[in-house]
Amino acid sequence: MEILDKLAKFYGITIDQIVHMGKEVPKEITVEDKTASEQLRLLSELDEKEKSIIYSMIDCMLTKKKFKDFFYNNVAGL
Repeated sequence: MEILDKLAKFYGITIDQIVHMGKEVPKEITVEDKTASEQLRLLSELDEKEKSIIYSMIDCMLTKKKFKDFFYNNVAGL
């Protein structure tokens, strides 16, 4: 039942709607169209391994951007 609870919460529907879906299918979630707080709420619903992967990817991208900015501002003009 825990999985059904998580699915229901994730898709914003009831367990009954999952079990008796009929023709209704949960909508795909697109994080980009959510507010920052909603994005964080959705990420917090992932299991620990998935969260770790997502946060590692974000850390990597932010580090890469900071390095590019540093390089452009301090080295490229030499």
